[in-house]
Amino acid sequence: MTFDDDDELPPLYTRRAAWFHLLTAPADYVDEAAELVRIIREAGSGPLATLLELGAGGGNMASHYKRDVAATLVDRSASMLALSRTINPECEHLVGDMRTLRLGRSFDAVLVHDAVMYMTSAEALRAAMRTALVHLRPGGVAVFAPDCTRETFAPGTAHGGDDDGERGLRYLEWTFDPDPDDSTYTVDFALLLRDGDEVVCEHERHTYGLFARAEWLDMLEETGFKALARETELGPLFVAVRPRG
Repeated sequence: MTFDDDDELPPLYTRRAAWFHLLTAPADYVDEAAELVRIIREAGSGPLATLLELGAGGGNMASHYKRDVAATLVDRSASMLALSRTINPECEHLVGDMRTLRLGRSFDAVLVHDAVMYMTSAEALRAAMRTALVHLRPGGVAVFAPDCTRETFAPGTAHGGDDDGERGLRYLEWTFDPDPDDSTYTVDFALLLRDGDEVVCEHERHTYGLFARAEWLDMLEETGFKALARETELGPLFVAVRPRG
């Protein structure tokens, strides 16, 4: 299931959205949020008072960086934004598509975290980059944080989950690339969801975009950014500044 050419969102982000914080806990993002704020401050010029996050999901990142900036959180899923409001009631929440959003105002920074992985074509990724650019003031910084680039991609599995009173979630995540010659790879999720004594099993297949570092940089430069790639403990980051003048 892809985001960029299919209007149907995965169940994880719609009817199962209330379970999302048991899949990935907001508390796990404290260090990453602090590091991203530091990188944005280092790369930009001028104040860092406002931040637009595209694909903000359940608000995990925002629950930490909102201490430093006034945050506007955008996501295609109203259900995920409703979940975010439970932990980020002071933030602005807007339903919107990172490819087409036009708010008519600018921000000091734009963050596109791992939701950028749902841009599975170069056309979709360029559209998200254009959205970031038009919402930045001159000298502002956009940070794109894909899970991987083609150079760092590796197949594998992961598992985890958490409990919350009578509810619990456990997952198995299986990552593989069925066609190394295209710009996507596949992630299958097996989810066990417990509510009291009842347990149900769900399967979801997600398709993610996969682009080389040079492709990322070329597209950012073509969009109008001055960009660089950074390999960090968080994974690959693309730091893109909107030039002044």
